[in-house]
Amino acid sequence: MPKDILKFILFGTLVAIISVSATVLFLKGKNTQKLNPSLTSEEAAKKAIEFINKNILAGQGEATLVNVSEVSGLYKITLKINEREYPSFVTKDGKILFPEGGIEMEKFVAQNPTPQPKKTCEDLKKNEKPLLEAFVVSQCPFGLQMQRILNEIVKNIPSLAANIKVEYIGAIANGKITSMHGDEEAKENLRQICVREEQNDKYWSYIDCHIKEGKVNECLKSAGIDEGKLEECQKDPNRGLKYAQEDFKSEEKYKADASPTLILNGEAVSEFDFGGRTAEAVKTLLCCGFNQKPEFCNKKLTETQAAISLSPTYSGDSTNGGSCE
Repeated sequence: MPKDILKFILFGTLVAIISVSATVLFLKGKNTQKLNPSLTSEEAAKKAIEFINKNILAGQGEATLVNVSEVSGLYKITLKINEREYPSFVTKDGKILFPEGGIEMEKFVAQNPTPQPKKTCEDLKKNEKPLLEAFVVSQCPFGLQMQRILNEIVKNIPSLAANIKVEYIGAIANGKITSMHGDEEAKENLRQICVREEQNDKYWSYIDCHIKEGKVNECLKSAGIDEGKLEECQKDPNRGLKYAQEDFKSEEKYKADASPTLILNGEAVSEFDFGGRTAEAVKTLLCCGFNQKPEFCNKKLTETQAAISLSPTYSGDSTNGGSCE
């Protein structure tokens, strides 16, 4: 791209700031100086395009007008240079150009919320028997990452299994469970729900196997699941679908629409306040929910980031954040 075009693009923000200042000064002087009459949108756009072509691009490219409209007392023009479009603004008298558009403040705030301060252990709600609810879907790479973390906690501190409940995100439509990644995920969600509800002592054994390669049949056998009972649960709407509906009610209650979402003692919490997607961080978060921390909470777990997706090992090439929505 020609240097002058690049200059127009890269320094647009600085020019806009200078232009805003100039506009303020210009408006302040309206009592001592007669304002120039407004141009039509087409006239202002034409003037801006001519200025850009003559003074900015100077023969090294050509700006053409795509469209023009009135926005917040200015003319918004969209121009095209080398097949790329650039939104810009020009004052109604055609005297001040704001390259590269402006900032829609309300939209900016909505898309860039003020970061909330990290919560500490003291900030979290306490309970005699705390409950950490983890909302996931079974084929989400990051949901699998959270299941891997929780499984690691349970393997090392079995007592905490009573304080952890994995729940599933989804819905029921026409008497059938649905999920964000399709039918296969929905079926696996229901399978895991049925194991959790009716063969709970086998749940973590199944998860420990499933998160490695996702081999359902092998994992059912290795975990010692009663497959006949499991199949009945999945087919019986008064069992499997009823259990799933309770999960979905909780999902709606907590607005837990991202996999994973953590809820501790009825309040949304973030593992990133305590170190990220590691067994130690989530264990610490959960233990902060006790009125009095049990001795087993002092056990140190791995601070390595857990692997995402299916993985034969706990750790691997993974990202600290991420979710499925």
